[in-house]
Amino acid sequence: MEKINKLKKIFEREKIDGYIIPKNDEFFGEYTPDYNDRLNFISGFTGSYGFALVLKNKNYLFVDGRYTLQANNQSGKFFKIITIPNKMPSDILKEKKLSIGFDPNLFTEKSLFIFFGKNKIKLKPIFQNLIDKIWKRKIVKNKSKFYLLPSEAADERYQLKVNKIAKYLKKKRSDFLFVTASENNAWLLNIRGRDTKYAPIPHSYILIEKNRNIRFFCDLKKVSSTLRRSFKQIKFLDVKDCAKTLLKIENKKLIIDSNSCSFFLKSLIDKKNKILNLQDPIYLFKAIKGKQEIENIKKAHIYDGVALTKYLFWLKRNFYKKNISEITASKKLLKFRKKNKKFKFLSFPTISGTGPNGAIIHYKATHKTDRKLRKGDIYLVDSGGQYEFGTTDVTRTISLKNSNKRIKDIFTRVLKGHIAVSNFKLKKNTSGSEIDTKARKYLKQIGLNYAHGTGHGVGYFLNVHEGPHAISKKNKVNFKGGMIVSNEPGYYEKNKFGIRIENLIYVKENNKKMNFENLTMAPIDKDLIVPERLDKKEKKWINNYHKTVFKNLKSFMNKVDTLELKKACSAI
Repeated sequence: MEKINKLKKIFEREKIDGYIIPKNDEFFGEYTPDYNDRLNFISGFTGSYGFALVLKNKNYLFVDGRYTLQANNQSGKFFKIITIPNKMPSDILKEKKLSIGFDPNLFTEKSLFIFFGKNKIKLKPIFQNLIDKIWKRKIVKNKSKFYLLPSEAADERYQLKVNKIAKYLKKKRSDFLFVTASENNAWLLNIRGRDTKYAPIPHSYILIEKNRNIRFFCDLKKVSSTLRRSFKQIKFLDVKDCAKTLLKIENKKLIIDSNSCSFFLKSLIDKKNKILNLQDPIYLFKAIKGKQEIENIKKAHIYDGVALTKYLFWLKRNFYKKNISEITASKKLLKFRKKNKKFKFLSFPTISGTGPNGAIIHYKATHKTDRKLRKGDIYLVDSGGQYEFGTTDVTRTISLKNSNKRIKDIFTRVLKGHIAVSNFKLKKNTSGSEIDTKARKYLKQIGLNYAHGTGHGVGYFLNVHEGPHAISKKNKVNFKGGMIVSNEPGYYEKNKFGIRIENLIYVKENNKKMNFENLTMAPIDKDLIVPERLDKKEKKWINNYHKTVFKNLKSFMNKVDTLELKKACSAI
């Protein structure tokens, strides 16, 4: 509460009635470095998405359905937790005449409009972040230099990608594309970095002219001489020079993405130029993986499947003997992954939740919440890795000798939804919203549902969450050949248990026909399946899937694990 009071003391000097604190930093990445996690500092909330609104007499924390329980547990003492989009700040403030301060580097114009809408609220940009005035933080940046992907890992030379952008600019009759999403810059130039903990992202901005000239704004200390030699035609500039460069542009037409271009940077362009607010075309280019990328990703999933499967076998053999907790379990899984030399680091914080903790959708075990794995529980582990040539994300729900008939019934319904997604007959105009309905069908038959999307796009050795496509109620982006998406229906019962089954799948295109094909290779726990509830087509799917898992993993297993794999992958 002391931190909040310190913040409120600044309000009078700044002539404001409140202040907004987002999770993100100026690069709008999903996983904010600890030294920039201002939301965690002020609220204690550790989830990957949310923002706080601190008023003179009230404090609010806004999160989506994935984090409602977590936010209440971590921040509910001093903040009222609001689930968006069910309720927005504009709904709470309504007709109040308030002046609300914000850091223009940390918000987009679009996000401010969505959250606060048209009302009597005055949004006041304050260029020195108010949290930084009360937070004595240690800024510890990763010093690793940016590097080029090896030729065997890159599907397409960067010059060809730049040509795509040039054609796009010509089509839109525009002079510049201003790329403010760092992951898109990584894709465009086939470079990677370590500016975020869970993705190989080089924090940067890129300004591309229609004549293919490129200015790359970043931390120049991270640009090696090798990289400079590889991009002789690219001008490398310090990220601090970005604002100066934008101010010099006059009477031009620029394309910006309103989802990633900050209020501040947009305001610099807006004064003397014409802006086209369009989705960055790189999102769609990046989402469609090439043949080499798909082949590489398949290898990554086999390696990851070996690690996860060995871990699950170890867990089933030992949970009742060795006093295993959620934290020790997740550390053990990491050890299994590290045995593979191609493994780089985790693609997101591992979710390791047993019993009631499994009901927290994006649960993160702490020493305070760490629970022992107990007989009769079900255990949920959602994890993934970054490999030299691919990004993985997989969830398995495991029976720890659980015999609860209701849990098994729900698990089977989740599995039926998972299979419905995998078997969905794709057409040219199929979007995620159509598929999402199929995934929820069997849960809805008994009045149940889940508070997250059914699937998200996944990058190629990049972000574990990427757009523009997704399997969700509102997503209207059509699926195309080469797109990767997660398939992860689930169910969560507060203070009791959580269930989720997640595979990554990709759109395989053959003779203009499209279908989903599984990438993830790990057994689904048959101890939780009620076979009688599966029809012939569903039984065929699970048996064929397990045949494929066995075929791909068996050569990496020792004798004991091979026997367990054979049993786990046997027909039902």
